Amino acid sequence: MPKSIPPQELDQLVELISLHHEGVGIDALLKATGGNMPRRTLQRRLALLIEQGRVQTSGESRALRYLRTPRIVEASAQEQANAKDQASSEVYVPTSPEGEEIKAYVRQPRQLRSPVGYKLIFLEQYHPNQTAYLPQSLRDQLHVLGRSPADQTPAGTFARDILGRLLIDLSWASSQLEGNTYSRLDTERLIEFGQAAEGKDALETQMILNHKDAIEYLVRDPEHANLTTDTIIALHAFLSDGLMADPYACGRIRSRAVEIGGSVYLPVALPRRLEELFGIVIEMAAEINDPFEQAFFLMVHLPYLQPFEDVNKRVSRLAANIPFIRHNLCPLFFIDVPQQAYVDAMIGVYELNRIELLRDVFVWAYERSCQQYVAVKQNLVPPDIFRLRYRQALTEVVAAIVRSEEAATDVTLRARIPATVTDADKDHFIGLALAEFKTLHPGNAVRFGIRPLEFAAWQEKYVRHN
Repeated sequence: MPKSIPPQELDQLVELISLHHEGVGIDALLKATGGNMPRRTLQRRLALLIEQGRVQTSGESRALRYLRTPRIVEASAQEQANAKDQASSEVYVPTSPEGEEIKAYVRQPRQLRSPVGYKLIFLEQYHPNQTAYLPQSLRDQLHVLGRSPADQTPAGTFARDILGRLLIDLSWASSQLEGNTYSRLDTERLIEFGQAAEGKDALETQMILNHKDAIEYLVRDPEHANLTTDTIIALHAFLSDGLMADPYACGRIRSRAVEIGGSVYLPVALPRRLEELFGIVIEMAAEINDPFEQAFFLMVHLPYLQPFEDVNKRVSRLAANIPFIRHNLCPLFFIDVPQQAYVDAMIGVYELNRIELLRDVFVWAYERSCQQYVAVKQNLVPPDIFRLRYRQALTEVVAAIVRSEEAATDVTLRARIPATVTDADKDHFIGLALAEFKTLHPGNAVRFGIRPLEFAAWQEKYVRHN
């Protein structure tokens, strides 16, 4: 009859394993137990703990590692009833059975969840264009939903066409997920007219304006909408401007340890390793061909790595839009996404390395974005080939007229026609430029790289002289 194992010895072994957030191999466990336990004895105890569900494994053969299984504590009948009542009245996204499992785990009090660290294997298990967080059938559906009238035009055309709406809606919705209390109307007034909402914290105003600047950075210059470490760092510089406790940390990979509010997840602390992993994450993301898979990968792995001292999730949400901008797909605006659903989903990634709940949020949010913008896409006129051909020349001429504070007349415009415009097209080009000036206002002048102060100075002089 096999000898029974004292429960306290199994408990001690579980506690020993729990000290290693990334898992521990059997050789290291033998050493940690003092070297007195035979290897076969330790293997039997580990097998028993796995059978009990208290320990799980990752890797194979020599790379086999043992990890403590996250604990899910059974609530009392009354607690379950209360939770059910609360859930029934809660605004949430439609959730898959797997997403419900994650939600149940992360809703436990922090003290009932086991602390975990960054697990490199979560990243190592992903192979671009072989691994897929989003099944092919789901990606096909999203491609149909997100197709825009500008799908055959140069990269970034659709985002520029709807820039006014994009600046307001994405700035507002992304900020709301951070607890910002600006309404959409408040956001519109701030972005279009520079009017800060009364009674709002200055940091909330700064957060909105930072989003605006970051979005303009991505959309105005197609070269910026590329997945590189420089682009992601630039996004952090825009989004964190004036919001960091240490201004030196703005636009820089962090050099100190951080904690996640409401989570037991402890991110990587070593700066050199963090910088190396940041480069690997962006390199892997850039290799992914499908824009939806690419966007979702960024929403998973940028916040999980926590490369910056703060503002990581905001960076990931704007970075997730880079593939949509480049492929002229409907952007992801996060409109109406419940904050708690997003928080739960991210904690599921942090603590369990499970993406199903975040996938539920991502898919629902994208469908919502497409529904919200179907009218915009329908109202957009078919692409003007002439305008597309001379887009850069038109931008140069309009900006030059405004910055030099000249009146927009046939004479002044002809004097500034670039050499790229052929003689046969000059009259048409002048007509197009004059039409642009008739509809130019502070809200759309950004399309031509014109800053608000530049436009205001031109407008004052133009109105006075005319």
